[in-house]
Amino acid sequence: MRRVWGFFKKEAVLCISGILAAVSCFIVPPSAAYAGYVDLRVLILLFCLMIVVAGIRQTGAFTVICEALLRRFRSIKIIGLVLVLLSFFMSMLLTNDVTLVTIVPFTLLMFDKISDAKKARAEIVLLVLETAAANLGSMLTPMGNPQNLYLYSKFNLSIAEFFGIIFPYSALSLILLIGSVFLFLPKLKTEKPEGASKLQGRAKTVLFAVLFAVNMLTILRILDDRILLVIIVAVTLIVDRKLFLQVDYSLLLTFVFFFIFVGNLGSIPALSESLQNILLGNEVVISVALSQIISNVPAAILLSGLSENVIGLIVGTNLGGLGTLIASMASLITYKFYAGAKGSSPKKYILVFTAFNLCYLAALGAMFFLLAG
Repeated sequence: MRRVWGFFKKEAVLCISGILAAVSCFIVPPSAAYAGYVDLRVLILLFCLMIVVAGIRQTGAFTVICEALLRRFRSIKIIGLVLVLLSFFMSMLLTNDVTLVTIVPFTLLMFDKISDAKKARAEIVLLVLETAAANLGSMLTPMGNPQNLYLYSKFNLSIAEFFGIIFPYSALSLILLIGSVFLFLPKLKTEKPEGASKLQGRAKTVLFAVLFAVNMLTILRILDDRILLVIIVAVTLIVDRKLFLQVDYSLLLTFVFFFIFVGNLGSIPALSESLQNILLGNEVVISVALSQIISNVPAAILLSGLSENVIGLIVGTNLGGLGTLIASMASLITYKFYAGAKGSSPKKYILVFTAFNLCYLAALGAMFFLLAG
């Protein structure tokens, strides 16, 4: 029983989505129509992107870049600004969770070498800002996070259309983050890193950079997703089969469960129409609110089956990544790393995280109402 409960706590969203899908199957018995529920293109793009980004991380390229920055700058404000900007811009291409998996451990290592009394506060603030930067930066591109990739594909948007929807919010987010660095990070000095990390094979780095470009071509609909899948699987089998183990299969399965649940909801006209009436005109507010409870990825899948208001869904689910710790599952990555560090203060971290996120959400929410008005 403990193992079952432990699994549920670890994979709560997966379990909830599975339960919802199973219950809906009793209401709408499985049939040939189920085959049309699942968006295979989205699953293929996510699967391939996970493998390629894992390959790039394995080369150590990001660590080399971070260490080079530490050797160049000593002020925590300047380094903090650089790390926040890295989180913001890297997440646009490498996804928010991969960005945090790369930058957060490096940040914790940096603070291990600081003994100043202000270290604890500075560490929490910088980690919170990096997390917010990854979530806010990732919203500008389809490949930045799973819900964007899904909505971009489902509604057949062009890159220009997607940028046009979310760019004002990204621009304001960048201003807010830069201002936060200079206002809230104390003055501290860092130590230069000992030794120097090296790339784990230049050829491998180049190879995965090329594969990343192939992913981008597929996202832009220049290359067929089935061709992408064949290329990625073939290269991974030859170069490094262990990369298959780094794929977040629970996320992919969560997508499948929600596809089934949403598809079955659409097969119950009375229920579907009632939910659509509630959602109509309130997509942003409901997306933000629902994201606080089940996170923004499942919120995007669920609500997209009830509304065609793509602007409201994109804005709502991206802003919905701010707020609670589970609003964006990527935020849990930073929390887990920090909570496991020596001398950490998880309760204080959650308080600071929530305060910053609610302030950003209020500012970006105000922009939405101004633009909508």
